[in-house]
Amino acid sequence: MIKGSKVGLRAIEKNDLPKLMYWRNKPEFRKYFREYREINSTMQNEWFSMINDDDSIIMFAIIKLDTESLIGCCGLTYIDWVNRNADLSLYIGYDDLYIDKQGYARETCDLLLNYGFNNLDLHKVWTEIYEYDHKKKELYFDIGFQQDGALRDNNYYDGQWWDSLMLSILETEF
Repeated sequence: MIKGSKVGLRAIEKNDLPKLMYWRNKPEFRKYFREYREINSTMQNEWFSMINDDDSIIMFAIIKLDTESLIGCCGLTYIDWVNRNADLSLYIGYDDLYIDKQGYARETCDLLLNYGFNNLDLHKVWTEIYEYDHKKKELYFDIGFQQDGALRDNNYYDGQWWDSLMLSILETEF
């Protein structure tokens, strides 16, 4: 387990899947995810198999250390081992927080970025967020991510088109 002061990152276990699926299917969370559909247990199990078999994906369960309870999911995906970059994925499902003010998301990002840059020797970590995802935008800019660009009208939500913001942080900026 990768430990911080509040959270730890550990391998996702089969028994984590029902809770992760519940959080992933919450409409108030799902609007921020690339997967727009509600997922079922078959899809969740296929995802679990994929993250265990694909070396371009490293996912973690986020554990609240004081209670040892599952509070979310994070990882590095689309890892490009040649160009040393990866996409960051994160959500806190615990207490319907999504991205919290208690510091769980921030510490998770710090642990994940440290792992990516220092253990995996990545050069860049990037992410795509929708322009209405103000919580992640604030979190990522606070950490030091820069906006690389925008994919205009890339996401249709709530009756209108929204841009996807492409953000990244380099190992020298972390």
